[in-house]
Amino acid sequence: MVALIKFKTKMLLINQLSKQTGIAIHTIRFYEKSGFYKGKKDANKKSNNYTYYGEEVVDKLALISEAKSVGFALSEVKELTDAWYGKRLTKAKKIEILNSKMKSIDSKIGKLKDVKKQIAAFIKELEEFDC
Repeated sequence: MVALIKFKTKMLLINQLSKQTGIAIHTIRFYEKSGFYKGKKDANKKSNNYTYYGEEVVDKLALISEAKSVGFALSEVKELTDAWYGKRLTKAKKIEILNSKMKSIDSKIGKLKDVKKQIAAFIKELEEFDC
């Protein structure tokens, strides 16, 4: 007889989640209130009101941090996480949203390259002339 083993995802308390991700507790709570994810209560434990977070939340927090660090607005990040993790969107809609984000990234890269060229020109000008 083959025994079925159910692997349980490691659940983290908010302070553990904060330490693992490097994101402040108040920011984690803000993202949760903003609808990025939802923590879970342990039905077996009636003595505390702790909220637990799974590995998916760690992944979402990493995505949020990465996207924000390259200039995405929180609303854009929300749309991106909804497209990737959301169950209510069709596959075609998810692909459409993700393709839109790719185009947005390409546009931002182009703008950053233009700014980089301008800064390089300023540096060259400063090096060549006594200002």
